[in-house]
Amino acid sequence: MAGTPQVPDAPPAEWWERLAARLIEALVFGVFYYILFIALWAILRTVGMSEMFGGRLPGVAGWAVAGLGYAAYDWRAHSRRGRTFGKAIMRIRLEPAHRPARKLLKRSLIYPAPLMLMGIPVVNLVVGMLLFGVGLLILMDKPLERGPHDRAAGTRVVKDLR
Repeated sequence: MAGTPQVPDAPPAEWWERLAARLIEALVFGVFYYILFIALWAILRTVGMSEMFGGRLPGVAGWAVAGLGYAAYDWRAHSRRGRTFGKAIMRIRLEPAHRPARKLLKRSLIYPAPLMLMGIPVVNLVVGMLLFGVGLLILMDKPLERGPHDRAAGTRVVKDLR
């Protein structure tokens, strides 16, 4: 339309803003994981299964549930508000904010979902390298600074100028 004012695109979020948002969320989910781990350890010890898998079952199960919970939270928060609580604190958001839920599910399965595998010895090293690689890809993708999870969903993380 001829009379519609043009709104400039929001600049991409800085790498440190994205990292800080994830670290804020990791603190909360880390506490959730440790509470879950202690509860699972106590339950498995009570029923005599604490030594299954070399005593690693509570850790593996705790990471699986916490990772799945984080991926589900990430998907739901981005589907509803276009941001997680870490992004809200850092004043960044997804653009476009309203994407089809299945696209955002793909985004959540590519980035936060691998955290489910962090409790498995050796696999946790591969997952750690994968997540580190995603961070590097975000830094290398100039000027949009999108990771594989953003590309899959057709989104980018931008500064919230509202």
